Amino acid sequence: MFKSTINICSSNIHHITLVRNFGKHNKKFLYNDGIKVQNIIYYPRENCPQNIPQTTEPSKLFKVRRIKPLKGCPYWEKRILRDLGLYESNAIAVVKNIPENNARLWKIKHLIEILPIIFSYGEPIESDINYTFLKEDGECVVIKELQKRKLRDNRLEAAINLTKKKETMDGETLRKDSRLKWLNPW
Repeated sequence: MFKSTINICSSNIHHITLVRNFGKHNKKFLYNDGIKVQNIIYYPRENCPQNIPQTTEPSKLFKVRRIKPLKGCPYWEKRILRDLGLYESNAIAVVKNIPENNARLWKIKHLIEILPIIFSYGEPIESDINYTFLKEDGECVVIKELQKRKLRDNRLEAAINLTKKKETMDGETLRKDSRLKWLNPW
């Protein structure tokens, strides 16, 4: 630790010594104390092995949602958001997990929320596009082809059975019944 001192003297002021310390910052962790897992160095608390994440396969896609306003953001952050399709408020985009996109997401990480997309029922193929939806928690649900046909057949049979029943009410009877229930609900 080095010290530099400055002595200030004048006729009416007492002798003042200013001290400024030079030296290295005291680091909490030494650089060689970390545990390396897949090119990422972890510094666990009190050398606990349970703090180290298990090796899992990374997600292929991310669900990205903008959560902060654009007011006051620099133009380069606005440009990245516009390129990703997140310029409107609460917009959602699906982004590939590749290094180029990860670098862009890192620059705007304070403006967005990132969730990995999980394919619980298998990845969709080209014909499954109309029968695929994404949940709020990042789970992608795909309805497979066999289930689609079964659902279509069940719906068709239910519609045919409903039209053949004689106990069903027509539109005029439903309107009168609804009006009576509105006027006298008890």
